[in-house]
Amino acid sequence: MVIKKKIEVKNLCIGYNNKQIIENLNLDIFQNEVLAIIGPANSGKTSLLRSLNRMTDFNAEVKVTGQILLDGENIYDDEDSTFLRRRVGMVSPLPVGLPMTIKENVTYAPRMAGCKDEKELDHIMEDCLKKAALWDEVKDRLNGLATKLSGGQQQRLTIARALSHHPEVLCLDEFSIAIDPVTTMKIEAVLHELKKDMTIVMVTNVINQAKRLGDRTAMMLHGNILDIDTNERIFGGHTQDKRTKDYIEGLFG
Repeated sequence: MVIKKKIEVKNLCIGYNNKQIIENLNLDIFQNEVLAIIGPANSGKTSLLRSLNRMTDFNAEVKVTGQILLDGENIYDDEDSTFLRRRVGMVSPLPVGLPMTIKENVTYAPRMAGCKDEKELDHIMEDCLKKAALWDEVKDRLNGLATKLSGGQQQRLTIARALSHHPEVLCLDEFSIAIDPVTTMKIEAVLHELKKDMTIVMVTNVINQAKRLGDRTAMMLHGNILDIDTNERIFGGHTQDKRTKDYIEGLFG
């Protein structure tokens, strides 16, 4: 069976304030896989993740060179990155509900994309909230302020919002950093289901989370990928670089 490459990163370099964060990084991300990215702080994990939907564009001091291909096309060929961000969704580590109702949070992106049919918007909202395992908890207060939700609920709302424009790739940056273990397990169950319909790239500092969720795991250090392989091999001791094994075993980081 041929495994399709969803994203190809070629000779990626990211610099910030004359400091090189990532240098000549190459990476293939496959269709419908969960790729977990691990590594100590300041390894370039978040910078890599943000480059996948050009969130790096928002900082004028960040310089990006190289190529990132999405389905074979360079994401930097189009000056307008709006459509790209519909295809590649991003979930930040600290959930932030927009200062509007729960319904408005989830339907914001479809409205901005031109959808005006209220029945269609209601369908999108319910579908996304169900996929984010939040519907049963909020279905009776959809017109309530999203900022009144708990931290774990806001994190799942952030996922629902990202799903509202039907992304092909979902990027998650330490999604469990500010939520309780029970909610974390709910979201992990959601991600297992979402993998059927999209590619997921997740940065995590929780080794066991990478082990539970990833099909493959990549180890980053100093802006480079030391190791990338199936979870069976990475967590089975078959690493190419001893530093990967040491990090997994908690000897540094």
